Amino acid sequence: MGSVLIVGAGAAGMMAAYSAARNGESVTVIEKNEKCGKKLYITGKGRCNLSNSCDAGDFFDNIVTNKKFMYSPFYTLTNDNVYDLFSDELGLKLKTERGGRVFPSSDKSSDVIGALVKALKQLNVNIILNTNVTGIITDNSDDSDDVADIISGCSLTAVGVKTDRGDYYADKIIIATGGMSYASTGSTGDGYTFAEGVGHSIIPTVPALVPMNIEESWVKDLQGLSLKNVSVKLLSDNKTLYSGFGEMLFTHFGVSGPIILSASSYICTVFSKGSDAHNKDRSEKGNKNIKISIDLKPALTYDQLDKRIVRDNEEQQNVMFKNSLSKLLPRKLIPVIVDLSGIDQYKQVNQITREERERLVKLIKNLKCTVSGLRDFNEAIITHGGINVKEINPATLESKLCRNLYFAGEVIDVDAVTGGFNLQVAWSTGYLAGLPQ
Repeated sequence: MGSVLIVGAGAAGMMAAYSAARNGESVTVIEKNEKCGKKLYITGKGRCNLSNSCDAGDFFDNIVTNKKFMYSPFYTLTNDNVYDLFSDELGLKLKTERGGRVFPSSDKSSDVIGALVKALKQLNVNIILNTNVTGIITDNSDDSDDVADIISGCSLTAVGVKTDRGDYYADKIIIATGGMSYASTGSTGDGYTFAEGVGHSIIPTVPALVPMNIEESWVKDLQGLSLKNVSVKLLSDNKTLYSGFGEMLFTHFGVSGPIILSASSYICTVFSKGSDAHNKDRSEKGNKNIKISIDLKPALTYDQLDKRIVRDNEEQQNVMFKNSLSKLLPRKLIPVIVDLSGIDQYKQVNQITREERERLVKLIKNLKCTVSGLRDFNEAIITHGGINVKEINPATLESKLCRNLYFAGEVIDVDAVTGGFNLQVAWSTGYLAGLPQ
């Protein structure tokens, strides 16, 4: 067996190291941070939503970008395989929550990292921390007469990496440096620079799974309000781009929460005002009249909601409209709904007309607000964009431009919605990249 050098000790990097070492390879991992899995510590609000128990078809439905590229990595290490790997091989107790989200039973992301690091040490993986990789060392084989090289036009071979502590060499190099989100964890786009250095093109990077700025001023009045069990549609010129059910949160700038973050991935390139180094060729696309439609009562049809309001009004006939919605809506939301309904707040409910009631029903079932932009990488969970998948062999994750160079994780132009799908992408790509070829 040969030697493998992995750049990055995040989810994909550690899984690549585990895969390679378990198959007899001599493995070295180089990490710029003082510890492994720094970004994993904060995923899932510190609980680490490490996968999802959905079936295969649903998994691919939750991949936003380049889902076909993920066929080979996913079927090499499926979500069921990930569950078994962590629970049976690494001895980590897991649990599955609403929406198929898989967490460690302890609710501690540190236990996921600890299980991986322990396994790597048992497999004699050499982990080098506090070391910055500055580039890939290649052997330029322009004079190669290998038929495969001639056909592919591949003249470079990766033989090692340069670091601030000297050069390291190996038979196989895996880049698993992450994307641009949460720069404080070390995700500063290094992998893109390494890839560009050997001829790869980078799909412009923009924040994804990120909160949204909202134009309407009434949203600020709802700051801190969390809504559970609501339905949300993301609309562009009245065309539905995304629909989801779950939890959302109002903030001082707009909206956030799981279903909002997932929705953001479907419009992240529309609001790509980013100024990162790999965004230089992206032009502003502008606001395509993007709105969010919130159904505050998705369990009720329009007719059922209308009857519910009629019944509530009959029970409180002399109550003013502004005081009549406490059984239906959260207290903080009532003044906003009253104002937006156009119904006189001092009007007694027994005087509300059918037309006014229908207007109220439509508002509750279709509360709309306008997306004015997205937050930046400092608040983004993942990165949209990255190394062009057309330049990577999906069956092995080896570069098509440089032999013995492989990529795994968020550095590749693949992203998904929330729910454990992005970590599944990291595990699957890391595992495949680490396998001996």
